[in-house]
Amino acid sequence: MNLQQLSTFCKVISEGSMTAAAEKLSLTQPAVSQQIRSLEDELGVPLLVRGVRKVKASMQGQLLYDYAKKILHLTQQAEVAIHTMSNELSGELKIGTTSAFGLHLVSPVVGLFLKHNSNLNLKLVYGSAEQIIGEMKRAAVDMAILPDLKNEYGIEFDKYEERFVMLDEMWLVGATKDATIPETLPLKEINARPLISDSSVYPGFKRLLQQKLNQANTTIKPIFESDNVGTLKRVIETGVGWGFMPSHSINKQVRTRRLTRVHVEEAKYSVNVNLYTLKAPGIKPMSETFFRAIQQVLLT
Repeated sequence: MNLQQLSTFCKVISEGSMTAAAEKLSLTQPAVSQQIRSLEDELGVPLLVRGVRKVKASMQGQLLYDYAKKILHLTQQAEVAIHTMSNELSGELKIGTTSAFGLHLVSPVVGLFLKHNSNLNLKLVYGSAEQIIGEMKRAAVDMAILPDLKNEYGIEFDKYEERFVMLDEMWLVGATKDATIPETLPLKEINARPLISDSSVYPGFKRLLQQKLNQANTTIKPIFESDNVGTLKRVIETGVGWGFMPSHSINKQVRTRRLTRVHVEEAKYSVNVNLYTLKAPGIKPMSETFFRAIQQVLLT
């Protein structure tokens, strides 16, 4: 049993399928399956309950998952601490992102940076993607985590270096307590339930959704809109309606069955989320350590 196997196993559980885990890990599906089989052979127990479309942890698998997350988290802490100390990071670092990315990607690593390096001053700036882009135009942030600027907003910055962080998707989700929620849905039936809308959703998805709605001769009118993913999740969990949300922000709720994903093939959408680093003296070492830390967070 090694760290790579544990990381792969955790990703399979969090994604709910080997195919999805393979995509997120940039591996083939057979490679993921082999790692899981090796773990099961070594431990002598089944770790997964395999369904038609999804997999879930067995009782033994859930136990391993709980331990594996702790092991990977400690490994993450050790790696970031070592790099933070060895790179002798110092000075002020200003990071701009949206609240959703900040909560899920940035917040978990901020403490690691500060705990092991008292010479570093971090400043985290939240705003809409458009507001952070405005900060980048003035070179007012050293790093930014945003959806692909070229594809989503038609913008490129020569003064910022771009680095791929993760692939995000848009999922339609509803409350699990609603037993009548379908597994799949034609887009023309989107109004079968009240719609909860993320007003800060990716521009590319907005364009795709509107195009597909026009083709289906369907219009929608949300009953509730917000740019706060936490509020949107809580509203959907009450069962008043369903809504499209970025997968990175609801993956945990879907995995723990607080929310149920509904597959809408016509509205299938994915986007790269990137780390943008200002090309300036002293920023590169901090960006490298920051990027490593985020990658560890994504693995767990």
